[in-house]
Amino acid sequence: MRGSVWALVVVAGLGGGALLWSFAPSALPVSIEAPLTFPITAPQPPPAMRVGVLHAGRMLSRGLFAYRGGDAGERVFGMDAVIVEHPRGTLLFDAGFGRRVHEHAHTLPWLMRRLSRIEAETPVVDQLAGASIAIESIKGVVLTHAHWDHVSGLDDLRGVPVWINRAELDFIRGTDPAARLARELGDLDYHLYAFDGPPYWGFAASHDVFGDGSVVLVPAGGHTPGSVIAFIHAPDGRSYALIGDLAWQREGVDIPAERPWLARRLVDGDEAGVREVLVRVHLLQRAVPQLLVVPAHDRRVMERLPPARRDDA
Repeated sequence: MRGSVWALVVVAGLGGGALLWSFAPSALPVSIEAPLTFPITAPQPPPAMRVGVLHAGRMLSRGLFAYRGGDAGERVFGMDAVIVEHPRGTLLFDAGFGRRVHEHAHTLPWLMRRLSRIEAETPVVDQLAGASIAIESIKGVVLTHAHWDHVSGLDDLRGVPVWINRAELDFIRGTDPAARLARELGDLDYHLYAFDGPPYWGFAASHDVFGDGSVVLVPAGGHTPGSVIAFIHAPDGRSYALIGDLAWQREGVDIPAERPWLARRLVDGDEAGVREVLVRVHLLQRAVPQLLVVPAHDRRVMERLPPARRDDA
């Protein structure tokens, strides 16, 4: 009996040590010899196109959960949406927190609720009203992926098409608890798109939304099966890569470093897939200096985007 107790103590100690080690700094291996060629057609965004950010809410948590080597200080994890006003239609990228976010938060894993604090700001739907942008004028909400904090605002945008690929729609309609809120929101107006375009900036396929290269979607599965990256090229020459939750904070791309084991187990569907795409984005950032890589929850980076227009602007 005594031997069994000591065995349990040893196993528990080893497990605890391994968990703590997973928070230690550790960069993902990057092959600097990897060829970086990105044959694409030069984007031709129309002069009237506008890009802006809508800050809809935030979660306060610790940097150590965002990437291996993160500090224990409190960080702001923004819950934002990006708006693109194009002559051929207005798009939202993700929906941020909605008006009923505190009800929606019940779908968040218990441990994440304990380790973070939700603070609602102005819901996207109310910011659109303040800018005199009618909901019915929106061409669609493009989801980077369908986790709760990206779909909460869809509750207020009923009737707006939700742009999604087949892999992510199957994820929503399956049984994975990470897509629970999307299922609970009911039968939304899903608009399926396919990656029917050529390779794009190191990714195997693409979907050119407007046909002018201004907004291009590429598959980046791993965090969820149908996660995507949205490349947006503005007429002022600035380019953005909206990477969703591939990394929660910019250090995850800059180092690059994955999330600690505990966070990965809670949120990543395919950890190896996330690592592979994360390294690819890290290399792309180095190869294209004018590209701003935008993690969905890094408010420091989101604040570098122009603010969305206001009605009195």
